Amino acid sequence: MVRNLVCFLIVVFMPFSLMAADQGAAMAHPYGAAWLNGTAVEHATVIFPGDLLQTNPDSVLKIETPGSSVTVLSDSLVKFDGGSATVERGSAKLRTSGTMSVRAGIVTVTPASGAPTEFQVTNAAGTVQVVALKGDLQISNGSETKALPQGQQATQAGSDDNQKMANGGVVTGTSKPAPFAIEAAKAKAEPEKVLQKPTPPKRGSPHQL
Repeated sequence: MVRNLVCFLIVVFMPFSLMAADQGAAMAHPYGAAWLNGTAVEHATVIFPGDLLQTNPDSVLKIETPGSSVTVLSDSLVKFDGGSATVERGSAKLRTSGTMSVRAGIVTVTPASGAPTEFQVTNAAGTVQVVALKGDLQISNGSETKALPQGQQATQAGSDDNQKMANGGVVTGTSKPAPFAIEAAKAKAEPEKVLQKPTPPKRGSPHQL
């Protein structure tokens, strides 16, 4: 309740561009059932670095910041980090004319330049896939950094295991990540659902975070 009141007052009395610059805030627009930090969100709302956003299999959510937008695709969990986003599970699509980056597991994806760039990142079953849809990218797994040209895709296997090692967890195998597998994009990235007027999500607990 307090957070909602604060967000309402900020939106009313402070231009969003100033708010975003000062606090790293963004606007989140749900299209279907979605959750913010485990609480159902029905309308556009202000989000801040560290917030977790979740969709179900029939919904998407769009995050808008000055110069960039992140679409949290269906059945996904994404953490907003201000100048970046982390795909904890599922997929997200980023459009940016700046340097906003995306992290998934041990992989970090950054636009190669300030030119308009679009790419999709998927984190599923310990494997991270990056598809360069428009513009060139730079990808890193902490061990190597590679260029990913437009129209190419990169796959990083064993991302979860290496992430556990980086965090002090115990897993089998080597701590050095496998090299990126880079190839021509085999298929178009997952299409976004047609964004229509949001429908209120069902009350109750979201999927397990």
